[in-house]
Amino acid sequence: MGSEGTKQTVTIHVTGFKKFQGVAENPTEFIVNNLRSYVEKRGLPAGVKLGSCLVLETAGDGALPMLYKVLESVVPVDGSLSDERVVWLHLGVNSGSLKFAIEQQAVNEATFRCPDELGWQPQQLVIVPGDGGITQTRKTSCSVDAILQYLKKKGHDVMISYDAGRFVCNYVYYHSLRFAEQKGHTSLFVHVPLFSKVDEGKQMQFTLALLEAIGSNC
Repeated sequence: MGSEGTKQTVTIHVTGFKKFQGVAENPTEFIVNNLRSYVEKRGLPAGVKLGSCLVLETAGDGALPMLYKVLESVVPVDGSLSDERVVWLHLGVNSGSLKFAIEQQAVNEATFRCPDELGWQPQQLVIVPGDGGITQTRKTSCSVDAILQYLKKKGHDVMISYDAGRFVCNYVYYHSLRFAEQKGHTSLFVHVPLFSKVDEGKQMQFTLALLEAIGSNC
């Protein structure tokens, strides 16, 4: 009568970003906006389901309330446990890259090379003062090596990265990793190239394979 042997469902919530300086069309906005219909046509493995698909403003501190509203939207109001594992997958673009990059960690530093979309441009600012200085890191609990191997077997050009930069991607990832640790969730950030370097079709295929890999490795 109990739940012995019942496999926990993995629900993956996905976010992307809107445009920002130097990137007029962010591929992650397209991916996230089209992901649900893509998944419905092709399907996911048993026990893996797609949760929310949301596009965030490419901004740090000014967009923080919205980020936390998004993260908290899947926390049970009564705090009850469920047979569900929650994974947050954040997608960002690296305009200078030719391949996909699985980000192992985020750093407690915000140093924006240009103003974000709300005009904020911090320099060597500690993201969460209570965590320590700007050299403090938070790491994903996902098995990035296993995810890497799965994606490579699917034919995707992908690597593991240990530096998500110091711009909005790193800022969001750090907050998400901290939130995930507090709530018993899991967080992972992946950088994708521009569509001019890897086309839309290939990137949608990659994202579906990434969801499959996360289902068994996060």
